[in-house]
Amino acid sequence: MSVARIIAVRGHSAADTQGTLKLGSFRLKCALGRSGRRVIKREGDGASPIGEWRLVEVLYRADHVLRPRTRLPVRRLWPDSGWCGSVGDRNYNREVCHAYAGSAEKMWRDDQLYDLVVVIAHNRIPRVQGAGSAIFMHLARPGYTATEGCVALSEHDLRRVLALATRHTRLRILP
Repeated sequence: MSVARIIAVRGHSAADTQGTLKLGSFRLKCALGRSGRRVIKREGDGASPIGEWRLVEVLYRADHVLRPRTRLPVRRLWPDSGWCGSVGDRNYNREVCHAYAGSAEKMWRDDQLYDLVVVIAHNRIPRVQGAGSAIFMHLARPGYTATEGCVALSEHDLRRVLALATRHTRLRILP
């Protein structure tokens, strides 16, 4: 299928916290998990999961950035937006609203990392308790410092990826 694209992410070794994201002829610098990449992902291990997933949707903070141009579904984030990371919770690895009784990451952040977020289908269907939650593509910190298990790019580069992405696009994190 000509519209299907693979976004491949690779580091130089399994422990690398920086890598290269490849999409067609683009080669883009990215940050990876603080524990590198792993086949067996566990909640809180800090590793980016090795495997291939579809891109589910894009979330963005309309008060900080413009709506991205993409063929993926796009929704706004709100001050009460959260993502459940509480193992055993019925909403584990799902979007929730704050104040949430269980452990939930705040999606409305002061550091701008989640001003533009791509939700990927890691551990969504089926959802396995403890197999990792909130694995996204999002904005990178200065210096591309390590993430908690996500893939992070500059805003310019993430927008380039989104402009080419479709519902058929897959994120492949390589060993």
